Amino acid sequence: MRIAKSALIRPGQNTFYGAFAVAVSVFIFAYSAHFGQISVLVFYALWLPLILVDYRHVIGNYARFSWILTFGLFACLSFIWSDAPAVSLRAGIQYMTTIVCALIASRTIDARTLTSGISIGVGIVLIYSLVFGQYHYDPLDGSYSFIGTFSSKNQLGFFASLGVYFVFASFFILPTGKLWRCIAIPLGALSAYSLLASSSATSIIATAATLMIVTTLSVVLKFSPRNRRSFFLIGLVVAVIIAVVALNTGAVDLILGAFGKDTTLTGRTYLWDQGLRAAHESPVIGVGYYAYWVQGFSEAERLWEEFYIDSRSGFHFHNTYIEALVELGYIGLILIILLMAQILFGYLRRLLTESRAPQAHLMFGITLMLLIRSFFELDFMTPYSVGAFLLYYSAGILAIPQRGASSLMVQPWQWEKTRPEGTA
Repeated sequence: MRIAKSALIRPGQNTFYGAFAVAVSVFIFAYSAHFGQISVLVFYALWLPLILVDYRHVIGNYARFSWILTFGLFACLSFIWSDAPAVSLRAGIQYMTTIVCALIASRTIDARTLTSGISIGVGIVLIYSLVFGQYHYDPLDGSYSFIGTFSSKNQLGFFASLGVYFVFASFFILPTGKLWRCIAIPLGALSAYSLLASSSATSIIATAATLMIVTTLSVVLKFSPRNRRSFFLIGLVVAVIIAVVALNTGAVDLILGAFGKDTTLTGRTYLWDQGLRAAHESPVIGVGYYAYWVQGFSEAERLWEEFYIDSRSGFHFHNTYIEALVELGYIGLILIILLMAQILFGYLRRLLTESRAPQAHLMFGITLMLLIRSFFELDFMTPYSVGAFLLYYSAGILAIPQRGASSLMVQPWQWEKTRPEGTA
């Protein structure tokens, strides 16, 4: 049996395989800890063999991706000075392979296919959690919350946030067909219910802020690029004024109170302080990627005990930048800030200069959500995570030359056959 190349690797023509690969990847990201190594091998099998189909198209000019790979390569190299060399090397390789698969996806999957795949994948993840999930008692604030089959309500909330965002995008950002919208509506309802059930303040606030900004952008994008830049400057000044007023009038405390939080953010401020203290031990290059939270290390054991983490795993400083500072020092911190800034401002530039940029609109929104969450969670600094996959997919799209990027937005999604461009 011969399979057309276009059915596997051509953006806009590989809808079925692309959506399937993304949906399965999302499920693996959610539950690889439950299903073990075989699920990770399935993830690799979905993306890496595409190189054999047409390596020139799938790989492209990787010199364009040098700025994307820098942080991952530094994480890999950290095993040289790591306090736990074997742990750092293994985690670094896993992180780099996740980046490579995300970059392959950016060369082969268009925005609509990504949207459908993420939405379906999140739907499966949430159904699994609702069927087999459980409630969890938090000894820090004395509350019960639904965590699904995850170890934290924030993880459940993150997947639900992605479901809400990508279903929203199906209606208000991307040109999608009626068939997909009929499928998307129940997926959106399921995601919204799961988001509220999780009671994750981080997820709810980040989702609301992202949708508000993306909706505002939808209005601004109706004007010419020249007018957009003027609106952006005005909006930036207004946002700064609102932020200053909110801080001075106690609005932040009101928001926290609405979610049952206090000014310590359920112990996060103490945890951040401990992270900053730990960073002083090796401020330039850190203790090594993944080399702080290691069983048997005294400081990790102390914090696990203080925060009632009986499993002694799956814990972090709840701040991407503090985690990067502890593990990879100021060098790693600067690299990850530059990566995030280049992606965010790269898409913002496209939105302010291109006449029509639905793909940039979509990716700006997801990057913005990851940015907001990065101050409270660790979504894109770990291997086999949906946050890392989406961030590096966004970076890969940005690195594609403009003509190539525009080709990823082809005819509106229709469930019809296309003429194959080759066979594999």
